[in-house]
Amino acid sequence: MNIGIDRLSFHTSNYYVDLKTIAEARSVDPEKYYIGIGQEKMSIPSPDEDVVTLAASAAYPLMKDGELDDVELLLFATESGIDQSKAAGIYVHGLLEMPSRCRTVELKQACYSGTAGLQFAIGFVARNPEKKALVIASDIARYELGSPGEATQGCGAVAMLVSANPRLMAIEPECGYYTADVMDFWRPNYRSEALVDGKYSAMVYIHALLESWKQYAELSNRTLADFDRFCYHIPFTKMAEKAYQKLAQKLKFKMSKEESHALLEESLRYSRITGNCYAASMYVGLLSLLETAEDDLAGKRIGLYSYGSGCVGEFFSGVVQPGYREFLYTDQHRNLLENRTKLTYQQYEDIFNYGVPTDGGEYVFPQYKTGPFRFSGISQHKREYESLVD
Repeated sequence: MNIGIDRLSFHTSNYYVDLKTIAEARSVDPEKYYIGIGQEKMSIPSPDEDVVTLAASAAYPLMKDGELDDVELLLFATESGIDQSKAAGIYVHGLLEMPSRCRTVELKQACYSGTAGLQFAIGFVARNPEKKALVIASDIARYELGSPGEATQGCGAVAMLVSANPRLMAIEPECGYYTADVMDFWRPNYRSEALVDGKYSAMVYIHALLESWKQYAELSNRTLADFDRFCYHIPFTKMAEKAYQKLAQKLKFKMSKEESHALLEESLRYSRITGNCYAASMYVGLLSLLETAEDDLAGKRIGLYSYGSGCVGEFFSGVVQPGYREFLYTDQHRNLLENRTKLTYQQYEDIFNYGVPTDGGEYVFPQYKTGPFRFSGISQHKREYESLVD
């Protein structure tokens, strides 16, 4: 029995800032961002948007299509948690009007938790093949103004429906994974901005990849030649490209830079214009690959590498299913990305400096351009959400 990703939907903010705008404000050459890290734009959430609204908006097309009726497990993966107790997925469950017979929990392990959710969901479906699971990865990447990580900010969410006999991608059983206690990236409870040791994090990312691949190869007896494309975790697009090149070099797998680029380039297109989506990042890459590749990928094996700082890494694979293009939301995603509002630097800084009130008072937030749902206010320390759906 094949189990895997049956439907996949994405949402990001309706606002973005061009990295040329950041470069001018920081008095640096824009090519430092465009070429150096491979990023062009970063999505900026409005003040009435958070990981809940991004997540619910990502899953809304599934709700409209009646795809959530048999879901009995909702896994919400994020490192941008909004509450120390209540899972953000509970809010999403309510906004999507899902059945009450549903397990709902929140998962955290930096950018890896979306993959943890996918693997847990596969286990659930293996035990309950007539049921489905909904895995949502939703995050807002945030670093201090003027910091080295500033240009890698972004936001976004993906909603993955996991089922038997999936229509998009069957996930293969072999996987390699690696855990080590390191401090390459972290965000203490008392901070809203993450801390990162960039060079060290890149080194750990690659080391975890090599260790994960070693296990995967031993279990599957596959080589790099057995893959048609790759999707990597994308803190910024150049990191994914560098990691794959390091793996190929380690395995003495000869290929030109052009060939290496072609194996990843389609998976990097969306991330290049949205920025880092943390737990959703690799799956934004997978969606980008499925929706922008000119080649028919049916029957093709895709290598998948997920990494979360701190750290956990996992290499696994999936096979694209026949007729997969019929079950994508390509036009909807392209329309979203092509019709966002560009922010000035002052608008970007104003939004960045906006802080969600923490005094427990009564607040009603002004309405910006969001998806079908918005973070409408706070009352007695309780977050309130609003559906904009007629």
